[in-house]
Amino acid sequence: MEPKKYDLEERTLQFAIDCRLFLKKLPKTISNIEDGKQLIRSSGSVGANYIEANEALSKKDFAFRIKISRKEAKESSYWLKIIKATNNSDFQKDNIILIQESDELKKIFSSIIEKSK
Repeated sequence: MEPKKYDLEERTLQFAIDCRLFLKKLPKTISNIEDGKQLIRSSGSVGANYIEANEALSKKDFAFRIKISRKEAKESSYWLKIIKATNNSDFQKDNIILIQESDELKKIFSSIIEKSK
């Protein structure tokens, strides 16, 4: 059996997709719609900026893009926590999994920043 290839581009893509699928399950309240729009932007931006970092023209550009990815992962966690606090427990499990993933991504990007110094 082949070992699982660790691919951060794929992982960030999956995070953005999972956030979108999670939002589809939520009730269509004004706050969920508005918070969801913010989550869609930030979760997609995590991976988009990571891809940009991999195409960076300089070490400085690479570090800048990775910092944006980390910032967007933090922001995604923020919106997920607001959604968690304002919805009933039917959605808690999926929400907690997404918060954990955004926190893990944030830690990964922090580690990349430290190692690239």
